[in-house]
Amino acid sequence: MYASNSLADFQSNPAEKDRNITYNRVVSIGRDCRTVKVLPIEHDSQHDWHESPSSSPHKSESEPFNLASWWKRSSSTFLVRLLPCIVWLRAYKWKEDLKADVVAGITVGTMLIPQSMSYAKLAGLHPIYGLYSGFIPVIAYAFFGSSRQLAVGSVAMVSLLVSNGIMPIVSSHTSSPEEAAKLYVELAIHLAFLVGVIECLMGLVRLGWLIRFISHSVVSGFTTGSAIIIGLSQAKSFLGYEVSNSSHLSTIVKSIIDGIDQFKWQPFAMGSVTLAVLLVMKHMGKNYKRFRHLRAAGPLSAVVLGVAFVKVFKPTSISVVGEIPQGFPAMSLKFDFTYSLQLLPHAALVSGVAILESVGIAKALASKNGYEIDSNQELFGLGIANLFGTAFSAYPVTGSFSRSAVSNDSGAKSGLFGVVVFLLVGAALLFLTPIFTDIPQCGLAAIVISAVIGLVDYDEAIFLWRVDKRDLLLWMTTFVFTLLNGIEVGVLIGVGLSLVFVIYESANPHTAVLGRLPGTTVYRNTQQYPEALTYHGIVIMRIDAPIYFANTTVIKDRLRSCEHYRGNNPSRGAEQDRIYFVIFEMSPVTYIDSSAVHAIKELYHDYTARGIQLAICNPNRKVMLSLARGGVRELIGHDWYFVRVHDAVQTCMSILEAKPLNPASSDVESQAQTEDSQASSQWLGDSQIQVPLLLNTSVEERSRGN
Repeated sequence: MYASNSLADFQSNPAEKDRNITYNRVVSIGRDCRTVKVLPIEHDSQHDWHESPSSSPHKSESEPFNLASWWKRSSSTFLVRLLPCIVWLRAYKWKEDLKADVVAGITVGTMLIPQSMSYAKLAGLHPIYGLYSGFIPVIAYAFFGSSRQLAVGSVAMVSLLVSNGIMPIVSSHTSSPEEAAKLYVELAIHLAFLVGVIECLMGLVRLGWLIRFISHSVVSGFTTGSAIIIGLSQAKSFLGYEVSNSSHLSTIVKSIIDGIDQFKWQPFAMGSVTLAVLLVMKHMGKNYKRFRHLRAAGPLSAVVLGVAFVKVFKPTSISVVGEIPQGFPAMSLKFDFTYSLQLLPHAALVSGVAILESVGIAKALASKNGYEIDSNQELFGLGIANLFGTAFSAYPVTGSFSRSAVSNDSGAKSGLFGVVVFLLVGAALLFLTPIFTDIPQCGLAAIVISAVIGLVDYDEAIFLWRVDKRDLLLWMTTFVFTLLNGIEVGVLIGVGLSLVFVIYESANPHTAVLGRLPGTTVYRNTQQYPEALTYHGIVIMRIDAPIYFANTTVIKDRLRSCEHYRGNNPSRGAEQDRIYFVIFEMSPVTYIDSSAVHAIKELYHDYTARGIQLAICNPNRKVMLSLARGGVRELIGHDWYFVRVHDAVQTCMSILEAKPLNPASSDVESQAQTEDSQASSQWLGDSQIQVPLLLNTSVEERSRGN
């Protein structure tokens, strides 16, 4: 039971040193007197310990500072942030988890080798660079990344972005094919370096929260449009003739139509059969538990069958990968920064797409396996993987949806499975590259197409049609612009439209007129609860958002308009000719700025001029401090701050009841007043509430005053 009804009673006295002191207050309830124990809130007004993880409310002020202990804690925290692998290494169960990690690593590795070679071709690079991208970055992420199931390497989306970003620069700065090929490789590796720098900086300055502004609808629409473009870009390997390597749907379709007279049926037949095999194995592995390993074995099976076919029949009409260098990539830290400024905008775009793809699947897998990851730490881990990969000729990498799902299904327990993948790819670079020479190009294209088919998310569009038409608009806009104007434009349009919706929602917050649920002291939205009871002469308004410069005008207009509100039920209390009290419920308001303070002052002066009293209920500590510093607390008066809406209503009702009652009051209203009094007696003990005390009085002063 509350000993007082004002917010001041829940403010602790900063001067109190002993937080365990309790005070007894004698509270008058009707004709009875009872003793109530008041427990001061354990809160230091000068410093909120929740904001500092290094401090504790239970720590004795007299405890001496221990430099050795502080250094040990700080260094341990730094190491964990730098190397998240320490967390799972400490709790690693070698007898139980090692076997699962080895199996998962072998499964993901057999899937990564052919996929990475296919994605390298999609990026316009030789297949060997796909293997390089699945080598050093994998083990770097195993130690610096925070996810225990995320499989890092080259992916289709990033590979297409690499091609789209580098091709215009190469075509405008070179003339001979040899120079163009050399510059293309250098720019792809340099792009990985810039992507790594951007991701590391975002992680270090803790900008992971920026990801929240990109909605799932935008990501789904973007990936669906990109999947179609990626699939069509592989048409040249199926059709047997050159097709324009572009991210614009119209350009690709026109190129396919123009060269149709050069069509070759042999690569088309082989590619179609390979694709059918891949899709069947993927479907069986995904839907039947006993065949789950077929999903990972699909790409490797396609490569083995393709190589066997070429070795046996030696078809001249089917092009193959050709010679692949054997051995580990040479380490090189020499960079030419001539094209850095030209690559920087595209590096930012690649980083954004890579972060979305990687952090999204990492969080989903972490939630599924019962642990949490920090988005900023994940960004840093991805950045380190790209920076290490750059030194060994890798192009940009990120987390893969398909391979990560396979690693999770295979039972990966920690980042140790990435070490197994690293060893497997290293063995392939040392011993298997001569075999890869005869891989058919149409087989690699089939692997890419089978991977991106799963990205066509038409189910999401159907879901959004049923649930939220505005999100469907986001999905459709991003999808259409990605198809027609390219991936870069699609991303920018989708993100821009998302931000427009965010700004609109923020500038037009939800507001509600509240009423009391019958028989309780609970106040809820009268639109949601039509049975909620309102009061003559009193309006209760709730704002469900922070109040700042962008929405103050809308909030002021709605507060003024609510004066004319009449509830769905007949109002309780004596009939009044107008509104005398406006109660502002501020518990959902998490933040106010200076513009909001000015707006509340303007409202107060406007209400005062028209004989209306403004009351404020339950602002949080941050909002309360802003109101106090802005002079609103003194302007409105300490007596008009309340802990609960019902306390404010009872105070206003007691003032209105002191006025002569309107003789036109009906028996229904009299009965309602009786009901209100009974409910108040049940919850507060008495319907006549004293005006709240000042906020700056101490607990001792309030106890002496009573």
